[in-house]
Amino acid sequence: MLPTLESMAARLRLRHFRLLIAIDDLGSVQKAAEAVALTQPGATKALQEIEAAMGEQLFVRDHRGLEPNELGHCVIRYARMVMTDMRHLREEMKAVLEGVGGRLSIGMIMGAVPLAMEALSRLLVKQPQLSVQVHEDTSARLLHLVDDGRLDIAICRTSVSHRPEQYRTVKVKDEQLCVAVSVHHPCANLSAVTLDDVADYPWVVCSANMPMRRLLEREFNEYDLQFPHNLVETTSAFATMSLMRHSHQLVALLSTDVGNFFSESAAIRVLPLTLRTRSEPYMLVTRLDRTDSPVMRMFIDKLVGVEACSEPQSAMSEPIHDAPKPISAPALT
Repeated sequence: MLPTLESMAARLRLRHFRLLIAIDDLGSVQKAAEAVALTQPGATKALQEIEAAMGEQLFVRDHRGLEPNELGHCVIRYARMVMTDMRHLREEMKAVLEGVGGRLSIGMIMGAVPLAMEALSRLLVKQPQLSVQVHEDTSARLLHLVDDGRLDIAICRTSVSHRPEQYRTVKVKDEQLCVAVSVHHPCANLSAVTLDDVADYPWVVCSANMPMRRLLEREFNEYDLQFPHNLVETTSAFATMSLMRHSHQLVALLSTDVGNFFSESAAIRVLPLTLRTRSEPYMLVTRLDRTDSPVMRMFIDKLVGVEACSEPQSAMSEPIHDAPKPISAPALT
């Protein structure tokens, strides 16, 4: 029978988590006992307390010693996260007491990376002792990390959440989309490109349940074109760039900010093709029930400041779906 959260919280202690990690690392109760300054009988008793609290056995014994079973691997993974959080707590306490540094965990979707990294770079100039964790993922996964307290801030879209009202949000940017190819692609040097020109090439896109993918499918539909079947699905900009480097036929849908970033280094070419559709804005997201720390407020100010300098104010109110307009060359936004 699965124990209740209240029962687990009442029976488990930090020393239990330290012991689990030591057993996993060292493979025996005796060695683990020495590592966490317990006697072997004390460690054996503590392991029995852990398994009693979980209601299940967590280890099996083989010729190599103790090996975690499937449930054991699960519990140990969370034990490591608990101890990591404790270490982060101590680091942040130290920084607060010394009046410097601090710790910040930020998550972002791929399209927000260039803007967020510029803001973070400015913050690090002012706070060089700051410890930062950066996580790139989909909006849905980032919001789960915000819910669990693993991220202080996410830069993503809350429309994928069933409970968007539980977040505090600040609009960051109306994301523009572009189509990019390798510099060796047959369309790379064309002065004018239509969607029909690139429709039959293999594409790199995000997964089917993501807004950017749905917008691209709508774009193909509006031009009465068949959506490509030979797809590579990824949310990683680095994976996309690596694929395009090795396969010169690929076409990729990217955030314009990401496309321009990589085109500056001549890694790819952003095609002079203006899509009718535009992705929905991404937001700066924090938990509504949590007070922003000073370092969180500093990052938010830097991010808002970077965006205010990089994009004309009128662009913030452009519609999600607008008519195509010609462009002569890709420009930084």
